[in-house]
Amino acid sequence: MQETPGEALTADVIRTRSDPEDIPFESTAELEGLTEIPGQERAREALHFATGIRVNGHNVYVMGRSGSGRHEFVRHFLEQEAAGRQVPQDWCYVYNFDDPRQPRALSLPPGRSQELRDDLEQVIGDARTGIPAAFESEDFQAQRESIAEALKEAQESAVREIEEEARGHDVGVLQTPNGIAFVPIREGEALSPEEFKALPDDEQESFNDNIGHLTQRLQTVMRSMPKKASETRRQIRKLEKDVAGLAVAALVEDLEGKYADLPEVIEHLERMQEDIVENVTLFLPRAEGAAAAEAAAGLTDPGHPSPEKRYAVNVLVNHANSEGAPVVFSDRPMFSDLLGRIEHETEFGSLVTHFNLIQAGALHCANGGYLVLDAEKLLAYPQAWDGLKRALKSRELRIRSLADEIGMLNTVSLDPEPIPLEVKIVLIGERRWYYLLSEHDPEFSELFKVQADFEDEMVRSKANVELLARWLATIIQREGLRHLSRDGMARLVEENARRAGDRERLTTDLHYATDLLREAHYWAGQGSSELVDAAEIQLAVDARVRRGSRVRDRIQEDLIRETMLVETEGVRVGQVNGLAVLQLGELAFGRPQRITAAVTLGAGKVVDIEREVELGGALHSKGVLILGGFLRSHYLPNRPLSLHASLVFEQSYGGVDGDSASAAELCVLLSALAGVPIKQSLAITGSVDQHGRIQAIGGVNAKIEGFFDICRKRGLRGDQGVLVPRANVKHLMLRQDVVDAVADERFAVFAVGHVDQAIELLTGLQAGERGDEGEFAEGTFNHAVRARLIELASYRERRGKHRRKTDESP
Repeated sequence: MQETPGEALTADVIRTRSDPEDIPFESTAELEGLTEIPGQERAREALHFATGIRVNGHNVYVMGRSGSGRHEFVRHFLEQEAAGRQVPQDWCYVYNFDDPRQPRALSLPPGRSQELRDDLEQVIGDARTGIPAAFESEDFQAQRESIAEALKEAQESAVREIEEEARGHDVGVLQTPNGIAFVPIREGEALSPEEFKALPDDEQESFNDNIGHLTQRLQTVMRSMPKKASETRRQIRKLEKDVAGLAVAALVEDLEGKYADLPEVIEHLERMQEDIVENVTLFLPRAEGAAAAEAAAGLTDPGHPSPEKRYAVNVLVNHANSEGAPVVFSDRPMFSDLLGRIEHETEFGSLVTHFNLIQAGALHCANGGYLVLDAEKLLAYPQAWDGLKRALKSRELRIRSLADEIGMLNTVSLDPEPIPLEVKIVLIGERRWYYLLSEHDPEFSELFKVQADFEDEMVRSKANVELLARWLATIIQREGLRHLSRDGMARLVEENARRAGDRERLTTDLHYATDLLREAHYWAGQGSSELVDAAEIQLAVDARVRRGSRVRDRIQEDLIRETMLVETEGVRVGQVNGLAVLQLGELAFGRPQRITAAVTLGAGKVVDIEREVELGGALHSKGVLILGGFLRSHYLPNRPLSLHASLVFEQSYGGVDGDSASAAELCVLLSALAGVPIKQSLAITGSVDQHGRIQAIGGVNAKIEGFFDICRKRGLRGDQGVLVPRANVKHLMLRQDVVDAVADERFAVFAVGHVDQAIELLTGLQAGERGDEGEFAEGTFNHAVRARLIELASYRERRGKHRRKTDESP
């Protein structure tokens, strides 16, 4: 497939067919499935390195185009890697008996946290019935009553002693509403005040002395009563603790043996046993409505929740059913979902929280394994990126609310004990996010030292075609689709290369290939075909184009109806057909664009009208500026340019950027200078340098097909065609109708490497080569251009001399 610069390309050059005979199978049903995405060896090596190295900061950023299968590739790779790694520890939170605001984190072997939770639920349930039963036992009641009786007996004995002493002094003891009172008596009757006053003074004095003494003794006894009552309560409390301790010890004893290999659990069980004994009233029946009354009065204590909450185990991460290290994909990496959160619940009209409301985040679930995040989503959630970086740098997970993180609220809440973090983060995103983070976030390069860059294309080789076929066979088997025939696979390979925009490459956009396969499966079903053949692939391609081509069809309709002017026959001076590409969703299509040039005497400036009205981008303006350099170096190296040239995209009402039209702009500018018309049956695309060499551009297939569609609708005459850069020939994978038209010589595609070759095709004149003295042969196109530039330069010089003479005259 050789091409000669300036000559029409043959049909076998503009589309490289995939020969069905080169496909080494009758259908994909014969193929063994492929678990790895083809063409991504570089990314596989990067991931293998990142997962193998056990050094901090070697997290991975997987970048590439959407549709390249990055998520599936990463999932399969990590699942394989994780299967050979140890299952990480379980993590749970328990009550902190020293500081309830700081729940303790316990690490247990996989599956043991769930056992501990269930065991403690059983213990608390048994304690709910066992402790009240122990307190209601006859033995406990007897001991309690004995202690109470002792206090009562002591009180009564002290009072009896005082009463006996009082009788010895003829003093009676009376019980009054205000307490005990002493009164003088005679013959068993209390003396009235009048009778007492009638007594001799010495007897009154004796009575007063005795009553004063008895009163002091009574006061001494009464002062000792609270102490004795306190001692009694202490004895009762000790009795309750002893009884409760025996009841709980019987329940916990078996657990201490079961968890003897876990010192932290044993410590927690011992502290729990002590706390149950100290707070045994939590297990005793309460009067109906007491809790609500206490809450209404503000007497509830948030630090002393119910036993079911206080002594529960909040299992944060449970690996009971895990095999290997965890692989977690988080599709909503917001701050709380990533780092965990502390929830609240309503209790008697107030929001309260406790350690059982601590919820794990994705980092907790992935701890000891791998966490895969979407970079764009991660950066979109407030504080999520900063929270992830802080966790990776500190190597611990500290659960805080987002409001606390940004300083919005300053409320008292839980501060759970941090959990050690050992995780490998895999960020998946576009390349732009990687480069933006690398440039603007110094911590990014410290934490993500490995990049796994997905290829956009792979070589169109037999080996890669077979790998692609095996991958498609895997999708077919997984989704129950119809298998591809040999012809169908060959056609799909061609479409894959066309998608890549290169006859020597295959795109790695596997989503496109699999979507095309699914749609072809549908069309095969419509035709009752057992296999997906080339015809079904073509139907799928045509249907996709049809669904997305409304705008393209309207633009082409405007061109055919001459609402927008693009000529495809005749000749024009200073007018050429350029080509642009529009990308609307999945569909890219070419649009012919009329470009005109006007030249007058001036100061050597080439004006880009698009730029002047701020419709032209920087790259387009650069291409226009290059034209002036070519004119100077190629035609007038020793004289100043003396022209004013303007270039414009006619009927262009949107922005223009890129330099792919600079070859067309140069040709139309030269046509305007030479006064030589350009064939309107041809269109040209390509960028140009200051030496006139035509360089490769993008979207070459869509551009050719866009002009071809207009020519076909107006009628193919055999003189129509498109000029493309020679460097783009390897990118040609044109539609079959274009290939057929070229084969029948009804349309042509020319490859050009220099503007001279383009000029000869566009004008029909020889371009002409520069002689030793810088002249071009008469009758050539370049001679006409140079002559016009010299004429403009001479006229400008004459005007300059005349102006100077006028200025010097008196």
